[in-house]
Amino acid sequence: MRYAYAITAALLLGGTAIALTSNSSTVVAQTAQNENMAAAAPRGAPMSFADMAQRLQPAVVNISTRQRVQVQNPFAGTPFGALFGSGDQPQTRQAQSLGSGFIISADGYVVTNNHVIAPGARGARVDSITVTLPDRTEYEAKLIGTDPRSDLAVLKISTTKPLPFVKFGDSTRARVGDWVIAIGNPFGIGSTVTAGIISALHRNTGGGERFIQTDASINQGNSGGPMFDMNGNVIGINSQILSPTGGNIGIGFAIPAEQAVPIIETLRKGQTITRGYLGIQIGQLSEDMADSLGLPRNRGEFVHGVEPGRAADKAGIKAGDVIVKVNNREVNPDETLSYIVANLPVGSSVPIELIRNGKRMTIRATIEERPAEEELANFSQPAEDDFSDQDAQATKEASQQLLGIAVQSLTPAIARQLGVPADTRGVVVTAVDPATDAGQKGLRRGFVITTANGQPVTSEAELGKAAQAAKDAGRNAVLLQVVRRGSPPAFVPIRLRGM
Repeated sequence: MRYAYAITAALLLGGTAIALTSNSSTVVAQTAQNENMAAAAPRGAPMSFADMAQRLQPAVVNISTRQRVQVQNPFAGTPFGALFGSGDQPQTRQAQSLGSGFIISADGYVVTNNHVIAPGARGARVDSITVTLPDRTEYEAKLIGTDPRSDLAVLKISTTKPLPFVKFGDSTRARVGDWVIAIGNPFGIGSTVTAGIISALHRNTGGGERFIQTDASINQGNSGGPMFDMNGNVIGINSQILSPTGGNIGIGFAIPAEQAVPIIETLRKGQTITRGYLGIQIGQLSEDMADSLGLPRNRGEFVHGVEPGRAADKAGIKAGDVIVKVNNREVNPDETLSYIVANLPVGSSVPIELIRNGKRMTIRATIEERPAEEELANFSQPAEDDFSDQDAQATKEASQQLLGIAVQSLTPAIARQLGVPADTRGVVVTAVDPATDAGQKGLRRGFVITTANGQPVTSEAELGKAAQAAKDAGRNAVLLQVVRRGSPPAFVPIRLRGM
């Protein structure tokens, strides 16, 4: 395990030979190579982090939980069930978790990650949370509040004496290349200090939140510990690592203080966190999708679906729209649509700029409160259906089309057979050339295509015309809206054959 921090550029002061001459002989006095050696720090780097670490470590704590989890008797349902455990009944086992945290007030408020103190498995229950200071003093902690989406939690420990604590800094002033140090309890071995630089800002790991990326060594057990700037202020809360092995490879992520502080203050007051919500399924503009729409990449996000009755539906947002601005903030990989909307006040009316069928327009939407994660799970696409195989003649026919797809008009009888709504209008895929982009992206016999580049298609000729129009316009792909059994419409960009 390595981290990218090294003090180089050593100034060699020792190792010279001193010659003393006399009438009789020459005497050479040797010194050790590292005698009286001093290191010169790189420009802008401290000579040592020792003074800073000494001041900060007392406020960084170890956090552990005791949990009980029910597990199924491995001998349940066998003749051995009565001999081992308690027959077919689930068994209760003890479990533990370890992580880090830091004290933010003299009266004992502690910040950590939610996943450090949350039940570690389905059916588990947290019995106790213990906070251990560097001097090994232990306190039983009370859970004040938690926010799973941001992965933050606030604890409280009671003591008669003031505790050492640290303050938050301004993470908006952080720059790529700035020195940072991380303090935590990796693998439960005890308080550990590591150093590195900020590798990236506004890093999106897929959950709609933004992170500070660092190469300071962060491992399991560092979760919930602080990331400090060179003024000793907390600018991040170490939360995640990217690792194929579970160990540090120099890619760690911290929740920026600018995001964490408002949530922490809300939790300290005993209040719940609310977030804005539109009710849409969205995705980044891939190269193929942007090409099919004639739009630049990394500008805006594509609406795959709209949840009926929610804010977006009420505002008139439709599947196929590309949202480019929300409340006058441009949507891009650093400022994702999810991030912008989540941080808008519930009930506020905001302008939303979007592109529909190549035309730019602005609508207003009233932001709603984000539902619970369990409810959101219901608004997702089910697994793909399995359709019958196509014959060789149909495959040959598909290979002759610009999109590598053979289709026929959709009739009410075919719609009933495929299990799609009877009022669906479009063409049904009869074959797909597996060597084309359509085949690679999973289009199959039985899928229904309703639009191509925003225009309805109800015949093979109309689909072919849309593909040829895209080619004539210098585009390499066509955006198809596809319907299949039990699924809401989906948008798939398909590259033209040979492109």
